Amino acid sequence: MADQTSHSANTLSESGKAYWKANLRIIIISLIIWALVSFGFGILLRPLLSGIPVGGTDLGFWFAQQGSILVFLALIFFYAWRMNKLDHEFGVDEE
Repeated sequence: MADQTSHSANTLSESGKAYWKANLRIIIISLIIWALVSFGFGILLRPLLSGIPVGGTDLGFWFAQQGSILVFLALIFFYAWRMNKLDHEFGVDEE
């Protein structure tokens, strides 16, 4: 009996590790995209993007003023959707 309890706790631990590994992967990818769009496109790559017109202004300025915010909002919705799907896959969803 103790052997079965140890085995099921070990399996739970393996499942928990896989869940958090997937969770951290989603977070890291989201942070990389956010940093690239806000810091990269809005600041570092702005001179390269200045020749591309978007809505009466250049693309670099657009990313600095509006694009990074819109991408951030899209990342929030993506993260919520993907985490709900991940929770369902690992059986820790709210339903």
